[in-house]
Amino acid sequence: MSETKPKLFLLDAYALIFRAYYAFIRAPRVNSKGINTSAAYGFTNTLLDILKRENPSHLAVVIDYSGPTFRNEMYPEYKAHREATPEDIKKSVPQIKSILEALNIPLISISGYEADDVIGTLAVRASEEGYMTYMVTPDKDYAQLVNENIVMYKPKSRGNEIEIWGTEQVCEEFQVPSPINVVDVLALWGDAADNIPGCPGIGEKRSKELIAKYHNLDGVYANIEDFKGKQKENLIAYRDQVELARKLVTICTEVPVEDQLSDFNIKAPNLEKLRAIMDDLEFKSLWERISGENKTVKPAPSQGSLFDVAEVSIQPAVSSYKTIEDVPHQYYLVDNEMAIASLSMELSMQESFCFDTETTGLDVWNDSLVGIAFAWKSHEAYYMPLSANKMEAITQLSKLKSVFENKNILKIGQNIKFDALMLKSYGINVNGPFFDTMVAHHLIQPGLRHNMDYLAEIYLNYTPISIESLIGTKGKNQGSMRDIAIDKVKEYAGEDADITFQLKEVLERELKKDGLTSFFNEVEMPLIEVLIEVEYNGVRIDVEELMQSDKVLESRLNTLEAEIIQMSGREFNVNSPRQVGEILFDKLNIDSNASKTKSGQYTTNEETLQKIKDRHPIIPLILEQRGLKKLLSTYVYALPELVIKATGRLHTSYNQATVVTGRLSSSNPNLQNIPIRDDEGKEIRKAFTARDHEHTFLSADYSQVELRLMAHLCKDEHLVAAFNRGEDIHAATAARIFNVSIENVTSDMRRKAKTANFGIIYGISAFGLAERLNISRSEAKSIIDGYFESFPGVKTYMDNCIRLARESGFVETLFGRKRYLPDINSRNAVVRGMAERNAINAPIQGTAADIIKKAMVDIQKRLTEAKLETKMILQVHDELNFDVPNQELHIVKSLVKDAMESACKLSVPLVVDMGEGKNWLEAH
Repeated sequence: MSETKPKLFLLDAYALIFRAYYAFIRAPRVNSKGINTSAAYGFTNTLLDILKRENPSHLAVVIDYSGPTFRNEMYPEYKAHREATPEDIKKSVPQIKSILEALNIPLISISGYEADDVIGTLAVRASEEGYMTYMVTPDKDYAQLVNENIVMYKPKSRGNEIEIWGTEQVCEEFQVPSPINVVDVLALWGDAADNIPGCPGIGEKRSKELIAKYHNLDGVYANIEDFKGKQKENLIAYRDQVELARKLVTICTEVPVEDQLSDFNIKAPNLEKLRAIMDDLEFKSLWERISGENKTVKPAPSQGSLFDVAEVSIQPAVSSYKTIEDVPHQYYLVDNEMAIASLSMELSMQESFCFDTETTGLDVWNDSLVGIAFAWKSHEAYYMPLSANKMEAITQLSKLKSVFENKNILKIGQNIKFDALMLKSYGINVNGPFFDTMVAHHLIQPGLRHNMDYLAEIYLNYTPISIESLIGTKGKNQGSMRDIAIDKVKEYAGEDADITFQLKEVLERELKKDGLTSFFNEVEMPLIEVLIEVEYNGVRIDVEELMQSDKVLESRLNTLEAEIIQMSGREFNVNSPRQVGEILFDKLNIDSNASKTKSGQYTTNEETLQKIKDRHPIIPLILEQRGLKKLLSTYVYALPELVIKATGRLHTSYNQATVVTGRLSSSNPNLQNIPIRDDEGKEIRKAFTARDHEHTFLSADYSQVELRLMAHLCKDEHLVAAFNRGEDIHAATAARIFNVSIENVTSDMRRKAKTANFGIIYGISAFGLAERLNISRSEAKSIIDGYFESFPGVKTYMDNCIRLARESGFVETLFGRKRYLPDINSRNAVVRGMAERNAINAPIQGTAADIIKKAMVDIQKRLTEAKLETKMILQVHDELNFDVPNQELHIVKSLVKDAMESACKLSVPLVVDMGEGKNWLEAH
């Protein structure tokens, strides 16, 4: 591959569009207009990566012709059984066409031909004319075209890594003497996705073996007497079908493409047109990559430009968003005692005000305040700088203490919990009521982003000053706000407070329109005060106990690794996925059809191993070893390092605006993923303790809250009755499914019923249940059918959820929290199925999240009113944990149980299990 050759990149549009769309399938990118932009974003990102990384001299995008092609004439059933293209992909194509047009990148489509034929034709032509051609696609069919001047450029499914397949890689992957023989492999193998019939009984592995041995199809049939039995019969009987498949999979390289290779020269983009498209799609980060927001750009290879056009001056387009330069405003500096006193007086007379802290970083416990900005009128703000000396800063802030603690003044902020926690460490307790713009937007549009810059652009058509423009990009070289000129900080901080104040007014109207005002004011906002207390309280970690757990777990890990090596029959690195794959599938031959990654090593991720864990005793040991390694690195080694020296406790951060169902998540560290039931997880929980011997660790956990909510929502008489009688719900379910009395339910029956109970909530299929229980698909189907026959109300509820979602585009919790499901009416079964499962589960999981939030607010209120010393210290999904003075234990147990069980009135009882001890393990 000579570096002096011109570099031509040919992109297979639909292959990359589908790849981008499905990469975001679990968390789609949706803009403020409700448009799914995943495909357009992912495709454009890949395109920009290529331009930046590879600096091509020529580039074109090729897209399939939308009508029938010559292959349909040859074989009418070609691609006949393909799933319908997801609607969001169809809608993304015009977006991508507009982007390519603005980038001055050719988009080619030829009537009667597919993209691979057009790319093949252009690649062969370019090869003959001395170009180095890169075919950008993950599609295996292109491998047949590879030669010394043509390679496959394969973006990986995750991250921005790529693979390049030249002749050597293709021959190794397909076990063929030459890339052209890939056609022979594909002809025998067939292609279910394109409905191309190969030879029955010959799959991927066997087709590769045959072509490796006989070189091509002609060689296979010339040596047909080497074959025996059914395989020989099929090869003979289906020879015409195999020959047809060979024609169908052969890429045509004689397409009448009128474009000349010189038409594909990289050209300067039309930035004005592109800016409008990027603004409309809300692709801010992509726009910044393209434009650099510089005054004038003269691209050159050494600058790493996206568009290598010598001496072409690219003038950035004018943004459609307003900025601080366009809007008249008055931001004042409050930097002396008289000004602070005046500010305090002004604030005390307001019904509400917005405030925003400026800090040296985002670590509440280790960073410090630089200043605070205030706003109570649009386009007006006040910035109060604070001393770097903490005691002096505390003195400055004391002038505002009464204002912050005034419960009659509404405090407005963006992620106000962070600001309040920073102030708490300076002796200021910020009392509600609150209005948090981030949380408000999460309630209104849970699937979108909630940062202030994004909200300003979509609601105010305004782009705020970026923090990077002041202190640089994230990383070890990023500066500190304290080192920035005070006039610049004043403008930046004042703008933050001003914009957040303006957003409050907009979002308040949106909440009212969606009927969410009461829930927001009565649950989500009071919850912020609770979370401030929980995070500030922290939880004590017994570091010595963790060190003991370290020894226990490391000993178990060493034993496991020794057992794995002994069972394998040879020494190898248990922590190497490649070596694990070689042991499992080459040496032990556990799965003859084991899949491989694109780099050629066997796939040995957890999902893959779980599916085959019963085929050999080594696999459960490997899974246990990996779980143990993760537990050690994530918790045993990490937690002691996260203990705050000033408090001696661990302080997690709860995220209120992350999970679309409304659940809280935790970070730094994440305490919601510690295993509950296995021995290793118990070792970790043992280290979470009460503060001393005069306190008790109290745990209160909702019992089967999601199943109880299912019973309430579906109104199935049998399910409701079982809960109201206080029966073991899994045994009661098993009794009905298997048609036995509850006394005759075996442990195996109960296990299967329990899995079905929880699986049904998540829309589990017979295939999924079969895998989870390691039973046949027919038995799993029988269990699911039996479940719906026994509890017909559940099936009715599920059908109603899907019907309502199709009609309205969303589902909601008992308290009105919405989950939008734009794909619920998709013609694509995979996409639609995911939306249908969310339609069933979101009202249940979301209501459970809402209930525990209500309980937290009520408990904290009762603790405060009773002037108790008990501290709420942890929330983990359906569980609350407390640090309780021993003398308060009796009253607190009663208080917590009553508050949790009365948080919501259902047709079945909410039941709370309680435990107590000196640590979390004993209490749980």
